[in-house]
Amino acid sequence: MFVFMMDQKLLAYFEGYLTEKRKSLFKKVLEDRTRHFTVVLEDIFQPHNASAVLRTCDVFGIQDVHVIENKYNNKISRHVAKGSQKWLSYNRYRDDGDNTASCLVSLKDKGYQIIATTPHNDSCVLQDFDVTKKSAFVFGVEAEGVSEIVMDNADGFLKIPMVGFTESLNISVAAAIILQELTSKLRNSEVDWKLSDEEKQILYFNWVKKTIKNADKIEAYYRQNLTNIK
Repeated sequence: MFVFMMDQKLLAYFEGYLTEKRKSLFKKVLEDRTRHFTVVLEDIFQPHNASAVLRTCDVFGIQDVHVIENKYNNKISRHVAKGSQKWLSYNRYRDDGDNTASCLVSLKDKGYQIIATTPHNDSCVLQDFDVTKKSAFVFGVEAEGVSEIVMDNADGFLKIPMVGFTESLNISVAAAIILQELTSKLRNSEVDWKLSDEEKQILYFNWVKKTIKNADKIEAYYRQNLTNIK
């Protein structure tokens, strides 16, 4: 509790560097953030695609993104992401070994059902998806789709209805369609999808700190010179 109170004092000190408009915006955005849904990107090798998905997650209030790097290192295109990565909780799985399995186990331990996005015959059609369960939506590369490991461990499959000759969508387009539909449905449901007060406080602190130039130096000065001032 003592550490938490010290952090609260540091937060108040940091807030002195922000405008009221910026602080109000942070608090407003946090009210629409959720961890009920999360997004998993598996081996997305094109920076503009992965970055566009990050931007989409921010737009539709998805706080957590999980990036699996088995074959390719994920790089963010700042031009495409438009700074959205700064406001997301970005989790990378890039160790030697099976990073896909590690990610899926971690998510299941947190209570998520694994939903593979695929035009699989047994897939649930987007508009029929049940939003009441915590869900992690896994996206793979356009041509290959998600890996066999994801398919074997998925709790369900999800597809976007398509009626044209083309059988697939660009990953960033697919993610935007799915997240817009399902977050809208979620917000109109009775599900308790919002962040807890503690989660909002932690994210608010992190966002405030990320906004301030030379925040680490300012924090060091605070701890050295101001912590004993009442």
